[in-house]
Amino acid sequence: MFFRNQDAISGKMARAYLKMNEQNIELFYAKAIEATIEKNKVDVPILGKTNTSKRSAGWSGSGTLTIYYVTSLFRKLMEEYVKTGKDFWFDLMIVNEDPVSSAGKQTVVLKNCNLDSVIIAKFDASSDDMLEEELPFTFDDVEIIDQFNPIEGA
Repeated sequence: MFFRNQDAISGKMARAYLKMNEQNIELFYAKAIEATIEKNKVDVPILGKTNTSKRSAGWSGSGTLTIYYVTSLFRKLMEEYVKTGKDFWFDLMIVNEDPVSSAGKQTVVLKNCNLDSVIIAKFDASSDDMLEEELPFTFDDVEIIDQFNPIEGA
């Protein structure tokens, strides 16, 4: 059996949404997102063994949202934080759905996202590339609403 090339998911066929204060915003200006859950592990020394075993003891979630530099939304939220100390949280929903793939659709919601940093101003007169910005963030919960279908080889 072999993996069918048409079942590979095109990264261009994704959608992303931000939900904050009961408002849903489609992030059509998003370029990329990558979110990771990392397990926190602790040492478990065991009498009679020369190695040190590990055991999971929690987790942390972090990621980076790369967007084209075309919105002031995140700068305004950070400005409010700077001036008032009022922090902000939001949910990110990422939908991967390539109509060619038999894998179908996966929808993941990253909950209680909080930005680590925001570029407050930017330009680059020496580049032909479009301006973009990376928004590193953390999250503290996750929900997989839709999961990919099992795929079969050819």
